[in-house]
Amino acid sequence: MSIFRKVSITLLLFVFAQGCVFMPTGGLRSSEVEPTLTLQAAILTDAPIPPSATPLPLPTIVPTATIVVPTPLPSVTITAVDGNIYIRRGPGLPYNQIGVLRKGMSAQIIARDVLSNWAQINIPDSDATGWVSIQTIYSRVDGDMNQLPDFTFTEWPAPAYIKNCTEHDMFVVPGNIYLYSLYTNAKYKNEVQVDPGTYTAYDMFLPDEPLAQTLEIREGVTGYITINGLGEGHKCP
Repeated sequence: MSIFRKVSITLLLFVFAQGCVFMPTGGLRSSEVEPTLTLQAAILTDAPIPPSATPLPLPTIVPTATIVVPTPLPSVTITAVDGNIYIRRGPGLPYNQIGVLRKGMSAQIIARDVLSNWAQINIPDSDATGWVSIQTIYSRVDGDMNQLPDFTFTEWPAPAYIKNCTEHDMFVVPGNIYLYSLYTNAKYKNEVQVDPGTYTAYDMFLPDEPLAQTLEIREGVTGYITINGLGEGHKCP
């Protein structure tokens, strides 16, 4: 083989070898490009983010309290002007007495009964309430009763009675009640229904009509007159 031919083959082999390993200036090998593409692909995917080991606490919502300011009652008062006024459990004389509004004292009226002329009051120096009549001559009302709420008292009083168990006729006050003796033939003449309160019986059989007995009557109770004006006791059958 000629020298020229050998030189030509050697040059061709050298050029071929350079073409296999030659990279353009600034280029990257495939092993360097792959990590960058893989990272970009991971960033662009919709893969869910794993939950945290300790979840964040939700905020606590504390409800705010609503303050309701009650509407004050109009100023209406009752005053005992010419004597004492009984305070009763309900709006009427058949109810028990539970207190006294003494002369010169005043009380706040908080309601009125729609069926009677009675007013509900705050009993002075007490947390209780009671009822007083507004038509008595011993009372004075200051203020407009029409501005107060209406109240219907639905608990009816239990009836009370006085019965004469002596052999003498009796005259009972207050009420000017005449009770015949137990031995009178007329039925029910020796018993009468009364309102709760204090009663005094006088013996009509004796000349001076002396006091025979005093009774305290309450709702649902029968008071028995068992002593006459001579102090003699009797039993009720």
